Amino acid sequence: LKYLPVVESALNPVAVSRVGATGLWQFMYTTGKLYGLKQNSLVDDRRDPVKATWAAAKHLRDLYDRFGAWDLAIAAYNCGSGNVNKAIYRSGGKTGFWDIYWYLPRETRGYVPAFIAANYVMNYYCQHNICPLETNLPQSADTLNVTRNVYMEQIVDLCGVSMDEVKALNPQYRTNLIPGESRPCTIKLPSSAVAAFLTAGDSIYTHRIGELAKNRKVVEVDESKVSSSSKGARTVTVRKGDTLGSIAQRNRTTVTKIKRLNGLKNNNIRVGQKLRVR
Repeated sequence: LKYLPVVESALNPVAVSRVGATGLWQFMYTTGKLYGLKQNSLVDDRRDPVKATWAAAKHLRDLYDRFGAWDLAIAAYNCGSGNVNKAIYRSGGKTGFWDIYWYLPRETRGYVPAFIAANYVMNYYCQHNICPLETNLPQSADTLNVTRNVYMEQIVDLCGVSMDEVKALNPQYRTNLIPGESRPCTIKLPSSAVAAFLTAGDSIYTHRIGELAKNRKVVEVDESKVSSSSKGARTVTVRKGDTLGSIAQRNRTTVTKIKRLNGLKNNNIRVGQKLRVR
C-alpha cells in the first residue's frame, strides 16, 4: 500500500489533479475533511506527508472493512464506494476485481493494474536497469512544535537552511507564514537547523517582523458601489459531481445568472469552489 502514492501523485506532495484532489494521496476536499485534514488559505493537511498518510491508512482500512478485499478497497479509493457497489450489483453480485472489471469506470480499470505495476517496478527495478533518482531532501531531519507565528524567511536567515529545503520539508503550508498562533504547528527542519532554531529563542520571531508582517488596512465597503446583482446573494460550495446546471436547479436559478454573478467565462468548476447564487 505504501506504493499507492506512486500511482496517485508520483510522490509529489503538492500535486493537484484537474478535479482538485491534492497531495501524495490525492485527497478530495470532502474526504480530507472526513478524516480530519485541515484545509484553509494557510494550511492544507492533504499536502502534509505524515498527516495525509495516516488519513489514507484509515481510509483504506475503512474500505477494506467494507469490501473485504484489497483489490476492491484500492478500486474504491480511486472511484468511490458507490461505483464499486454498482459494479458488484451489475455483475450479479460477484466480489472479485477481475469479475467486476468491465462494470467499473475506465480510469479504475487501469488504476488497480497500475498499482500492481508500481509494486513490481519498486521491487524489481534493478533487473530492468532502472536507476533511482537521488533525493534533495536532507538525510537527517527533526520536527519542532511552535505556538507562535513564524515566517520561513526568519528560519532561513537565522538557521542556516535554504528556502527550498524549508518548503520541501513543509509542503502543507500554502504561504511562507507558519500560523502557530491559531493552533500549534509542526515544522520539519534539517537536524542542524533545529539546533539553531532552539538557540535563537525569541529572536527568531522578532527578526524582520516589521517587514514580513505588514499590517493590512481595514476599509469599509462602499455600499453604493456594490453591484446590485450581488446583493442578496448567498454562497454555496461545489460538491463532487456538481455541474452549473445541477447547482442552478438546486438553488432555483439559471446557469447564466450564476456565471454572471461569479464572473465565469465558461462552465468549468471544481470541487470545493465557492459560488454565489441568487
